[in-house]
Amino acid sequence: MNPIDTFNLDIRSLSTFLAVLDEGSVSRAAIRLGVSQSAVSHTLDRLRQALGDALFVKSGRGIVPTRYAVQAGPHIRQILDDIHSLSSGPPFSPASAEFTFTIAANDYQRDLLLPGLLSVLRREAPGIRLQVIPSGIPTADMLRKDLCDLIISPHAPEATDIMQRGLMADHMVVFYDPAHRNAPETLADYLKADHVAILFGAGEKTALEDSLSARGLTRRTVVTVSNFSGLPGFLRGTDMLATAPKRMSEHLLQDFATAPLPFDHKPFTLLMLWHKRNQNDPAHRWIRNHVNGVAATLNDLNT
Repeated sequence: MNPIDTFNLDIRSLSTFLAVLDEGSVSRAAIRLGVSQSAVSHTLDRLRQALGDALFVKSGRGIVPTRYAVQAGPHIRQILDDIHSLSSGPPFSPASAEFTFTIAANDYQRDLLLPGLLSVLRREAPGIRLQVIPSGIPTADMLRKDLCDLIISPHAPEATDIMQRGLMADHMVVFYDPAHRNAPETLADYLKADHVAILFGAGEKTALEDSLSARGLTRRTVVTVSNFSGLPGFLRGTDMLATAPKRMSEHLLQDFATAPLPFDHKPFTLLMLWHKRNQNDPAHRWIRNHVNGVAATLNDLNT
């Protein structure tokens, strides 16, 4: 790496890097930024030379970030947030702030990320109260109508006034009680088993169900629950299967064994979503940065 090159970085190039990191695609990043794919590719080439790393490499039909890019992401976000804060008005004082901040998150995201955020709030901003509500499959109106300040979900509404930031990647695996059955070894084993499934409160189908339907496949669901916390009670002591995010093996489903899904189902990214009117609000930005910090810590623990 040429250390002088790092001083030639600009806000636009760093913003392009984050767009590609969040979208996992040059073409989607170009749409998000309103520029051509070639412009994004050219900017990435300049960043590679400046930072001395490939940043993104081909994987199948898409691209994946290098370890350097994943680790650099939170730092670059902080740099850009600090620059943007120069025009955001009076400074925010966490220690003296008094308000309630509402986050919409289903139990998976809630249990994974929000206890860490609360620890930060109690230590640095004791006057900020945290309220957590279910997100289901979130809609843009949840943010537009102030039903919540922030959403954490793998599902992003398609709306130009909703901002997003990628927090962490995960993928679905099969959970089972090893005292009562073996891992499903084939797709046929998976489909003929009895399943505990998720059906969110408003009745929205999950991405997994859509993936099965697209393949013309049907599994035998004998019980549905409205959130992931309902899985252990039905799964324990039975020969049933439950399909859930791999990171749940670290807490809610830690007592169960896991096996890979016997069919292709693309990984997903947990996103942090907010309305653009709050983009430069210093208190909102401070909380978003700490949510991102909690996620970065968990990512470091899993590398």
